[in-house]
Amino acid sequence: MPGSDQRNRGHAARAGREAISAVKLSQELTAEVDAWAEAHDTVRSDAIRRLVELGLNASAATPERPPAQLDPTNIEDLATEQIERMLDPSLPRDERERRIRRLIDGPPEFSDQRVDLPKHDN
Repeated sequence: MPGSDQRNRGHAARAGREAISAVKLSQELTAEVDAWAEAHDTVRSDAIRRLVELGLNASAATPERPPAQLDPTNIEDLATEQIERMLDPSLPRDERERRIRRLIDGPPEFSDQRVDLPKHDN
């Protein structure tokens, strides 16, 4: 059958090529993609592909934490780690700890405002 041979050759020729996908975009989004493409010296189709890749890589790089993992102890640990990175490493250890504690606990005059700390009866 001559028709089936043509179809098979066409399929084999396309097998190594990338898929073509049609995307429906609003006029505003199309204008933003075109502006991005122009700023990056590329055409719209390449800009869409690169933007999709960037979006997928960004979401894979920053996995969301389930809410169960964000208890007050974990939040405090994360804050402490971040503050330690920001502090001058040449500070003495006791000064570093004092500054971290001051930032984590906050000023003593506001301790009664903290909803995450137990209230003490006076």
